[in-house]
Amino acid sequence: MCTAIAELDTCPNCKSADDYIYNGFKVVHIPYISADESNPVIIKVKKHGIFCKNCELYSYPSTQIVDKYCHISNAVKRKIIVGLTKDHSMTSIAEENGVSVTTVQRYLDHCSAQFTPSFDSLPEHLAFDEFRGVGRKLHFICQDGEKHTIVAILENRFKNTIIKYFLQFPEIVRKTVRTVSMDLNCYYGDIVRQIFPNAELVIDRFHMVQMVNRSFIGFRVQVMKQLDKKSREYKLLKRYWKLYMKKYKDLEGSKQFYDRCLKVPYTPAQIVDEGLKCNETLKNTYDFMQDFVYALADKDTKKLTICSTVISVSIVSN
Repeated sequence: MCTAIAELDTCPNCKSADDYIYNGFKVVHIPYISADESNPVIIKVKKHGIFCKNCELYSYPSTQIVDKYCHISNAVKRKIIVGLTKDHSMTSIAEENGVSVTTVQRYLDHCSAQFTPSFDSLPEHLAFDEFRGVGRKLHFICQDGEKHTIVAILENRFKNTIIKYFLQFPEIVRKTVRTVSMDLNCYYGDIVRQIFPNAELVIDRFHMVQMVNRSFIGFRVQVMKQLDKKSREYKLLKRYWKLYMKKYKDLEGSKQFYDRCLKVPYTPAQIVDEGLKCNETLKNTYDFMQDFVYALADKDTKKLTICSTVISVSIVSN
């Protein structure tokens, strides 16, 4: 603990330099920054009070270490703000600086209030998504599709909340948005058509591949349930399910290995071919999944258009 003495040379009220007397003192303990959080630094400041005979007021000195009516030093405040700019939790920042989590939250709110969002421009390419935040709650996030910088993070992903935020941008600004990349969330399309009149909807490739893969997996499970669990076809679909999720061209087609379960030498490609023979619809679904994956990899727009039409028809029919 360090000790310091603070005194006044003049009355802070009437600026009198002679007509005052000392009137006791008060002691304040100010937490200061330290290199080791287990060994905190405390500054003990003795403030000498005065009584001014000219204005008849009592006064105590103030210091540059801490603001008036505050017991947390300015150095600690600056360290808290620096910690908030990094990937640190509020709890760790509070423990490091010897303050409460509520204090860290208060300074975060204070800093946030100094920054007002700008509604003068929007990137030409946006990306919509959601993420799970504090308390397992889903939040909405919007990013620049090219620079991958965050445009906005909203407290929830409700349709009204998203529309209310983007309507703060003038219409001329919203018309500059050319594309919006999104997942298969149904109401994102309605939002885009309502607030971005010139934007085209772009479905994220990851979610499209995920949807096609899940559809194939679901249908494979349905076919398996109709088969005898001891049958050869069931074992081909059950035991080697990972092979069906790979690209067919990546499967080994020449080097065989002996399978103890089937008691026959097979290549991975032969296993997939034999498993698909048990159901024609399953084979067609597998072929469609492979065509779609290769069309994305090769950027074949013609084949992608055909596949997207099939996906749209299947969604509507279901």
